[in-house]
Amino acid sequence: MSPSESVAISIDLGGTRYRVAAVSTDGRVLARLTGRSAAEYEPSAVIDDLVAAVKRIQAELSASHFVGLGVAAPGPIDEEARIVLVAPNFPRWKDVPLAAELERQLELPAYLGNDANLAALGEFRHGAGRGVHHMVYLTVSTGIGGGVIVDGRLLLGSRGAAGEAGHMQIAADGPRCNCGNHGCLEAFAAGSGLARRALAAIEEGAETTLRAIGNTVTAVDIGEAAAKGDALALDLVESAGRALGVGVRNLIHIFDPSVVVIGGGVSQMGALLWDPMRAIVASDPYVAFRGSARIEPAALHDDSGLVGAAVMVFEPEVAGLQPRVRTA
Repeated sequence: MSPSESVAISIDLGGTRYRVAAVSTDGRVLARLTGRSAAEYEPSAVIDDLVAAVKRIQAELSASHFVGLGVAAPGPIDEEARIVLVAPNFPRWKDVPLAAELERQLELPAYLGNDANLAALGEFRHGAGRGVHHMVYLTVSTGIGGGVIVDGRLLLGSRGAAGEAGHMQIAADGPRCNCGNHGCLEAFAAGSGLARRALAAIEEGAETTLRAIGNTVTAVDIGEAAAKGDALALDLVESAGRALGVGVRNLIHIFDPSVVVIGGGVSQMGALLWDPMRAIVASDPYVAFRGSARIEPAALHDDSGLVGAAVMVFEPEVAGLQPRVRTA
């Protein structure tokens, strides 16, 4: 790192942990640390922890020029007002002015974005979508989130909620989703959906090695069992792959991207998931749409959101935001 290199501070705020990193203009993570962000914490306690973590990073890279702070947060947010409206894993959070408070205490311009949107931004600028102008990103983890790049800019929508691909309905008579609807992509292919479907099959008498795990079965357990040939697990992973294929095919038809980038823990199940997904997309007879779109794994892995939060700082207009100025 050269003296006085321009650096953004990124925060990835999760339900059980937060990550703070210093990121260069070319997407390199220069320093990082992780802490616990327990759901029972009051917003002020979490913010105090984040401020302390940022100051530690600044002390570690004291020769750098810190240009701003970007925060990736889950759930519905107001990017312009920089408010976390509701945080799914933080029951005490409602209308929290997170970015404004961090800006006040740290005296750095602060931006706020949805975590999946910012992961899309990171992959677009420095990952698997680098060099394209039209991209769709999906994160397949406990839930399914997404972000869409159109003409080189993040698509936010009228309320900042564009790209929530996990709740597109792909089967009207499908399993119930956490959102209350039936047949959402998330209900078929997210980690939570896979676990619920496994437990339902076990209750119905399915013979499977997953039975020994009991009610705590997870997507990781299902992936491991599938890799060992467990029939139920194989069926669940294959059906998740087919559901993802339908979802990806829908997104290709709607947005006509050059590339669809897929990240998140469930996406790491490998060929057992990816092969049926690619087969569904390839079977689309509407060749004009599916012919040129690539489907790629995320290149930045767990750092997609951190890097994307830095992109938001360096290039707020790409994130659909107005530049902010240093407060001191």
